[in-house]
Amino acid sequence: MERSRSSSAADVPRGHFAVYVGEQRKRFVIPTAYLRNPSFLVLLKWVEEEFGFDHPAAGGLTIPCSEGDFADIVGNTAVDHH
Repeated sequence: MERSRSSSAADVPRGHFAVYVGEQRKRFVIPTAYLRNPSFLVLLKWVEEEFGFDHPAAGGLTIPCSEGDFADIVGNTAVDHH
C-alpha cells in the first residue's frame, strides 16, 4: 500500500484502487488483493453501513478512520509512505 499525493485516477496502477482516509482525506493506493483481507472487508462493511459508498464529490472511496487505524487494519508491513 502506498500513500499518494496525486489525485488522478490515471496514476492508479492496474490491480490497485485508491481510498481516502481520515479527516485530511489522505489518499492511499492499495492492491485489490486487500479485498480478500477479512479485516479490510469488515472495515468496508462498516463504511458502507455508516456512510454508504456514494461519494461523487470525493472522487473515490472515503474511509473515515484515522490513518493509523487504517494502517493497523491493513497491516503495518504493507504501508509504504511516499
